[in-house]
Amino acid sequence: MAVTGPAELLATWEAGLAQQGGGRALLLHRAARPGAGTDALLSVPLGERAADLFALRRALFGDRMQVKIDCADPDCGEAMEFELDAADMGARPRLPEGGLRVAEGDWVVRFRLPGPADLAAVASRAIDAEDARRLLGARCALSAQRGGRAASDEELAQLPEPVLKRFAEAAEEADPAAEMTLNIACPECGAATPAELDIAAYLWTELDAWARDVLLDVHLLASAYGWSEPQILALSPLRRRYYLELCADA
Repeated sequence: MAVTGPAELLATWEAGLAQQGGGRALLLHRAARPGAGTDALLSVPLGERAADLFALRRALFGDRMQVKIDCADPDCGEAMEFELDAADMGARPRLPEGGLRVAEGDWVVRFRLPGPADLAAVASRAIDAEDARRLLGARCALSAQRGGRAASDEELAQLPEPVLKRFAEAAEEADPAAEMTLNIACPECGAATPAELDIAAYLWTELDAWARDVLLDVHLLASAYGWSEPQILALSPLRRRYYLELCADA
């Protein structure tokens, strides 16, 4: 992966300040795939996006990831901190040719894996969790037969729960990185604490801290030497740090 330059990363950060979770995830994914269009980025499987963001994270900040959570036991609440290896995270989807085939009862349905656009569309329309499953199944169905005949649009909109359950199981097996949940044993009380690892949110937090540090560097060096922001950003991090040390010693 070609590492995005500091000026481009600052532009991504600036644009993301006015966005929320989904908008920031899209901006980060665009930084990971600079040549891809918005429609293409929103249609890739969720695990594919996660793999791209983990690769971007490794390129920008290395393999080691620090995670902090609190014990889920209300009688404990111990603050826990542990380290993950980003090199082991973000497995890419394994989608069979022709999509995921689900056979249940008199139904045979082929599904594609859900992408960010699917989740956003379902979230804007779903009334409850059951409705969300049906909407997602209908959006992701590539073809469907019921009793040996092609299913109608009305039938696709009301896929039975057993079919949707099999679809969810098949999607989880084919795209395990779409939703990553860690189970952490508390060293204090031993209780297991589930923690969802949202790489987009994690990476945004790191990018935000990095951007604010870089802007402070730009301010200090511009004040000391009269250099412009592009000139300062063109310096390597090592040279920039050396000039900052010289400013502190002056």
